[in-house]
Amino acid sequence: MTTATTVPADERGRTTISEHTVARIATAALTEVDGVGGAARHVLGIALSDEDPDRDARVAARIQGDEATLDVRLSIAYPASVSATTEAARRHLVRRVGDLTGLAVSRVDITVTALHTEASTRRRVQ
Repeated sequence: MTTATTVPADERGRTTISEHTVARIATAALTEVDGVGGAARHVLGIALSDEDPDRDARVAARIQGDEATLDVRLSIAYPASVSATTEAARRHLVRRVGDLTGLAVSRVDITVTALHTEASTRRRVQ
């Protein structure tokens, strides 16, 4: 007969999640929020492409200890409420990133880079 021994958590090792991984998880989570689209890439403050609702939002993550902060750039489908959509995105990010990483999301800064009308969200080629 064998008996299982339980090793304390601090002796089993440590799991480290990179900031890049947290940012990718947050980017994927934003695709689950209605009315949220992507943001153009910028270099030195100059947009390299158009704001595109079919592009992913841009997320940067910072981790300190067991807490993460997120800096998000996204666009919103017009005529959706900017405040309601950003609050929904913020709540969703806190919940999903926390669930998937085990980190507490202490802050989510959101920059809305554009509003998209129904006409601009339709793809030209399908």
